[in-house]
Parts: sequence; structure tokens; C-alpha cells
Amino acid sequence: QVQLVESGGGLVQAGGSLRLSCAASGSTSSINFIGWYRQSPGLQREVVAGISSGGSTIYADFVKGRFTISRDNAKNTVYLQMNNLKAEDTGVYYCYVHSGGYPQPVSEYWGQGTQVTVSS
Repeated sequence: QVQLVESGGGLVQAGGSLRLSCAASGSTSSINFIGWYRQSPGLQREVVAGISSGGSTIYADFVKGRFTISRDNAKNTVYLQMNNLKAEDTGVYYCYVHSGGYPQPVSEYWGQGTQVTVSS
């Protein structure tokens, strides 16, 4: 079992920055991948960025060059540094965890979400 606590959302003006945090606890040794997803008003949830246990990263095209995902293994925490924010970045951001793998059972977890609002 993995528990996720998200923080760092808030209200910021366009061009500003925020840093989101996702702190994992529980069976963290089994985590393979942690990602950030967002759900904008009226849109489906979509991947923003992710990082694997090996350090490989992925980014959605609409955030490349602006967002950076990183991790602190000692704290079991993943960060999403968001720079040059745009109004269209507004949405609820969710932390996602994929854990396990053969022969261990595979599990998925979602955080509660944190609101990011960018005003223009």
C-alpha cells in the first residue's frame, strides 16, 4: 500500500512559477514510476510529466521547456517545477504511482489532487 500527499498548488499570475510536491509513504520500495497528470476544466485527465525509478523522464509536449520533474529518493518525494505558467495550465494536478511488477502484484495509486490556477 502506498499513500500520496500532494502540495504546492495555488494561484499565480501568468509567467509565474509553482512547485508541486508528491510525498509517498508506505511500500515505497516497490514504486516504479511517479507521474503528474492534470485535468483542466472541461477536458480529460492527461499526463504532464513522469519519472521512473531509474531516473528516466517524460514530458507532455505542451510543458516541454517549462516544467521539470525531479525526485528526492531520501524523502520519497517527487517535485514538479512549473515555470512560465500560462492560463491554460490551470487545472487540478494529480500525482500517480505505478508500483510492483512480476512476480509482485501491480498496483496503481492516485493522489487527492491539488488545484493550480493561473490568472492572466
